[in-house]
Amino acid sequence: MRKYGSLLLTSILVLLVGACTQQQAPPQPAAQAQPEYRLTATIKDIMDSVVDPGADYIWGSVETVVSAKGIDEKYPRTDEEWKEVRRHAIQLLEATNLLQMPGRLVAKAGEKADDPKVELGPEQIAELINKDRAAWNKFAQGLHDATMATFKAIEAKDKEELLNTGDGIDNACEKCHLQYWYPNENKPAAAPSQKSGN
Repeated sequence: MRKYGSLLLTSILVLLVGACTQQQAPPQPAAQAQPEYRLTATIKDIMDSVVDPGADYIWGSVETVVSAKGIDEKYPRTDEEWKEVRRHAIQLLEATNLLQMPGRLVAKAGEKADDPKVELGPEQIAELINKDRAAWNKFAQGLHDATMATFKAIEAKDKEELLNTGDGIDNACEKCHLQYWYPNENKPAAAPSQKSGN
């Protein structure tokens, strides 16, 4: 009888240990730490150092030059030339993500507009961006979409499409500039005054 009691007690203990082990939650993986971005460049820096050179290179990669010597068609011809245009398209694509990062300053402290008669100052631009971040992001995404059309032309090594898609990049840039950089250009001019007796 004692033998059966020990066996019963051992069985109960094995069952309890098994039940406790099953009830313990499996260990959770350590929470992934969010990356800590270090926003060094300003929006003005990114425009000057990444966006403008990237777009200018793309626009200049296909052109027709007419001179006294005749017509010179410029476009990427070798794999290396196509690769270089592709590099600049990637640069421009990723710049649109950099522009959307929250907390990035428009310009360094104390910087002013180059021409205050035409351009808004950095503080005014920042105010417009912060008033409607979704709109700012949409403009950046519009540039991304336009550049993607160019990127696809580059991947296909299609010089005609590369030329045609350049306008999309220009339009995306201009829409944003009219909103944030020189918005007074976007306003219709006042109607000329009517003089009587003419």
